[in-house]
Amino acid sequence: MIELPDLVTGGLAVGVLSALALGGLLLRAQRQQAGQRVEIARLRAQLDETARALAAEVEHLAAHRLPAAARQQTHASVAVPGPLRPQTSGTPLGLALEHVLDALRAELASQRTRIDAAAQAGMRGATREIQAALYRLQDALRGLQQKYDDPELTQTLFQLDHENEQSLRRAQVAAVVCGAWVGLAREESHLVDAVTGGQARLAGYHRVRVHNHLEAGTALVSHAVEPVAIIVAELLDNALRHSAPDTDVVVNLEHVHHGVCVTVDDAGVGMTHDERARAQRLVAGSDPILLTDLGDPPRMGLAAIGQLTRQFDLGVDLSSPSPYGGVRAVLRVDSHLLGHIDPEVRPPAASAPRSTRPASREEPAESPADTVHGYGDDRTEAGTGSTHDDDRDSAPATGGLPRRRRRTRATAAPEEPAVPRPTAQRPEQAAAALGALQAGTAAARSTADGRTTEEAATGTETPAEPDHTAPTDHELTDHEGGTAR
Repeated sequence: MIELPDLVTGGLAVGVLSALALGGLLLRAQRQQAGQRVEIARLRAQLDETARALAAEVEHLAAHRLPAAARQQTHASVAVPGPLRPQTSGTPLGLALEHVLDALRAELASQRTRIDAAAQAGMRGATREIQAALYRLQDALRGLQQKYDDPELTQTLFQLDHENEQSLRRAQVAAVVCGAWVGLAREESHLVDAVTGGQARLAGYHRVRVHNHLEAGTALVSHAVEPVAIIVAELLDNALRHSAPDTDVVVNLEHVHHGVCVTVDDAGVGMTHDERARAQRLVAGSDPILLTDLGDPPRMGLAAIGQLTRQFDLGVDLSSPSPYGGVRAVLRVDSHLLGHIDPEVRPPAASAPRSTRPASREEPAESPADTVHGYGDDRTEAGTGSTHDDDRDSAPATGGLPRRRRRTRATAAPEEPAVPRPTAQRPEQAAAALGALQAGTAAARSTADGRTTEEAATGTETPAEPDHTAPTDHELTDHEGGTAR
């Protein structure tokens, strides 16, 4: 039988052991709690740092990356900065921020397209009204030119008509950029007439020298006449604007394997590599054109060329520099857009440069004086006695630069009745191509009557003094080779 003191002693021992065990557990719990508090503090600090980094990234996104991404839509050279901390790239946070940028770009592109389409629609309506008003004004000016025979008044009307023609060209270009039709229906015309018609729409037309190396009768199908005239006018306008006023712009018309090329060379400032690449993209017409991409004020010439090349299957190349130090522009017209017009039945305008290619059939050799004559020189009605000032490039046989010459038309020989000029080629009996203000005036008749009988019989002409007066604006405009505008 166990005695009471032994029980007490055992109980005390068990109690002491239990107390020691509980004390150890308590100490361990306290140490774990202290470690947890340290870890919690560390995690809280890390969380605070992450929150601050996230806030900084969002602020950087809003202040720098989003504006740069928006500017990049209109200026491709603008670089969008990366995350504030490079280590963020590739992380879920970095990917989420990139998704924000992508969504912004897509939305901006959509809104720009929608807004630009609305702006183009409004401009199409405005230019349509402007074109109609300018056409009415043009008809009124032509009527006044036909009604009055006063040389001074006629000169003023010619100048007004040419100014109106330039305004009409600008409105037409704006309409084409906005997706409108070219606005004119022209009959099949000589290609050289389309080129000189585009030249006649410019203020500096007298600086353009056209060399026609095409076969006589090379023509454009009806739906390609006006687009070619617009493209040539815009290419020449760029060449004239970006070259010195005392230099010439040289145009060559040549046959190539797949059609015809119209080459425009200027001696201007040229373009940098980036400018040439951008211009080539515009004239290619492969990318959609937005008005906001054309500058302020918008420069629409190349954009209009791009629209027309895409719509009418034409080709324009600006990738080569000019041998004169400026820009070379080449318009290619493929064979399916070409036709043929008999130049004897329907000659080109008198202002058009004569072809340098030999005639396909055997004909008597022409005298050097005849080589500077345009088509229709001996097809005027007998007895008119008109005089003409030709500032088109009629290149002499020596290969020099073209010169303007005053010519006195000869009365047809008695044994060869003159062939009357087709009505479509002379807009009015009072106006002849590129000559005096009034072809039927007394001065012109007296000049023609001054020829001797021997000169009329032999077909020679009395040399006239060189004329340095530029042709009137309207005379260029009236010989574009198409139907009435």
